[in-house]
Amino acid sequence: MSATSSCRICGDTVTEFIDFGKQPASDAFVKPGEEDREFFFRLAVGICGSCDMVQLMEEVPREQMFHEDYPYLSSGSSVMRAHFEGLAKRFLTTELTGEDPFIVELGSNDGTMLNTIAKAGVRHLGVEPSGGVAELAATKGIRVRKDFFEESTATAIRSEDGAADVIYAANTLCHIPYMESILRGVTTLLAPNGVFVFEDPYFAEIVERASFDQVYDEHFYFFTARSVDEMARRHGLELVDVERLAVHGGEVRYTLARPGARQRTAAVAELLASEEAAKLTSPATLTDFRERVEKNRDDLMAFLREQRAQGKRVVGYGATAKSATVTNYLGITPELVSFVCDTTPAKQGKLTPGAHLPVKPPSAFHADYPDYALLFAWNHAEEIMANEQAFREAGGKWVLYVPTVHIV
Repeated sequence: MSATSSCRICGDTVTEFIDFGKQPASDAFVKPGEEDREFFFRLAVGICGSCDMVQLMEEVPREQMFHEDYPYLSSGSSVMRAHFEGLAKRFLTTELTGEDPFIVELGSNDGTMLNTIAKAGVRHLGVEPSGGVAELAATKGIRVRKDFFEESTATAIRSEDGAADVIYAANTLCHIPYMESILRGVTTLLAPNGVFVFEDPYFAEIVERASFDQVYDEHFYFFTARSVDEMARRHGLELVDVERLAVHGGEVRYTLARPGARQRTAAVAELLASEEAAKLTSPATLTDFRERVEKNRDDLMAFLREQRAQGKRVVGYGATAKSATVTNYLGITPELVSFVCDTTPAKQGKLTPGAHLPVKPPSAFHADYPDYALLFAWNHAEEIMANEQAFREAGGKWVLYVPTVHIV
């Protein structure tokens, strides 16, 4: 734990506690023959000694990650579609009940959440810098601004549309290093009694499960109740509620408001107390986390090499962003994992970032079942396994590496 940098929240010293080595942009799938054009950076994580914010040691330029060809679609999972529809309905019955309410979503992707809001006839705006998914949302009748959200964006939106009763972000805020401008934008745009609600992977879940693949270029911050409380306070906001979520391997939904505008719930104190009791960000906890991650790495590579030696075939399932961390950290090659099956047309026919595993459609998986399927999309395990019953019936087995390497 020797390398240091400056905290993007408070400016104090960030001390590194784990290094995943040279990594590519996680969603930059490569056309065959263009492998030499890839962007790489050092993926390492540290913790601030003052505000406890866990963050990457190096920032990847946002244009490398979020662009016209960004391939992730929120609507790709039925579980996530239901999750966002449920939240939209909650907003409609709680925060969006006044006269002419207005909601803004940061990182609105293909409009999965705002679709329900739009159908209810409520004023809305999605702010989405990735052109392809923004255009998909627009085809659904969703109002979208193709832009990165920052203070200047918020000022423009407020002048055109007025203050927002709700500002919402899902799996977006943790992607954005320039938090000061984001939160200044929130305070510029938010109505006096409005709420800023965001949900992102919870660092306590990552530590508990040793889910190291939650660490990749797009995840710059790894939030805890304590670090969010500190971040909010430093930028003129107050953490007033928290809610644990089961999606994406364990998240927390944080609700921020202007100081004194809302009563803080008991859930905030409870989560803060649980983090303190667990010594979540202590050096001993972080060292233990690193050692468990290294064991998972070694165990999974030993398993893959053993299967290759025995003439068994292993195929990856889910060309996720987080799979880039796994394949590149371990050094997985096509000799160990012959290809990765994925339902996203934009990824098919390309190679995974860095490791260059071919990405093929589900038809390739179904045509010739492998002996093992390495489930990179483990956060959707229940949904995927239910859809792939025939693989199990044919004798196939699933390989997972969170919280430990195990066969299902």
